[in-house]
Amino acid sequence: MIQIKNAEQIKAMRLAGRITGEALLVVREALKDGVTTKHIDDLIRKYIEKCGATPSFLGYGGFTGSACISINDEVIHGIPSEKRYIREGDIVKIDVGACIHGVHGDSANTFAVGSVSAEATALAKATKESFFEAIKCAKPGFRIGDIGHAVEAYVTERGYSVVREFVGHGIGKDLHEDPSVPNYGTPGRGARLFPGMAIAIEPMVNAGSSKIRQLADGWTVKTADGALSAHYEHTVLITEEEPELLTYVG
Repeated sequence: MIQIKNAEQIKAMRLAGRITGEALLVVREALKDGVTTKHIDDLIRKYIEKCGATPSFLGYGGFTGSACISINDEVIHGIPSEKRYIREGDIVKIDVGACIHGVHGDSANTFAVGSVSAEATALAKATKESFFEAIKCAKPGFRIGDIGHAVEAYVTERGYSVVREFVGHGIGKDLHEDPSVPNYGTPGRGARLFPGMAIAIEPMVNAGSSKIRQLADGWTVKTADGALSAHYEHTVLITEEEPELLTYVG
């Protein structure tokens, strides 16, 4: 069931969203050649907890990190590790959630470590831009299919593909709520958007095939063909007018 947020919940979600977005900013400068993904995860956890919140992902379904940290051909759900080093030229996807006052924020971005390839730069740029195409439809009267169609149309025109097995979602008291928000869809189809809905829109875009594979750790998802993948996400509040990006902090 889709939950319409009341004023009190929206106020709390703004705080959760700000903490989530700031946690991503905190680690941006720390992403350097030779640091471990565990080090980045520790920075995220410390910041979220310093703000009086808890990491939404820590312990979720048995996940051992406070953030999902995925590198290059890893799409999502990379497990932070003291043995995994970030290197110059990597693109690193960091997905973060924070919970405070009983509600969650959820956001992700793709970061370049030093000088990266033109291919990686273009992929990350198109993925971010597809999100901003999608939120043009994040208004009352539009439907979930309009959002997904906007993402897929934008990236396929540029030769990329969207992951279909993993999708965006509603968010609020639970990290994952109805409705599902795929990065593909048919315009005019799917759940209708109403003010007070909060959804996480998160394009996951591959440079090659849309096919993926899951590693034996039960979490990490990689592209099946070894091509690069990018990820971009914000928690979005549907309002009477323009959508409000609860996790966007600049």
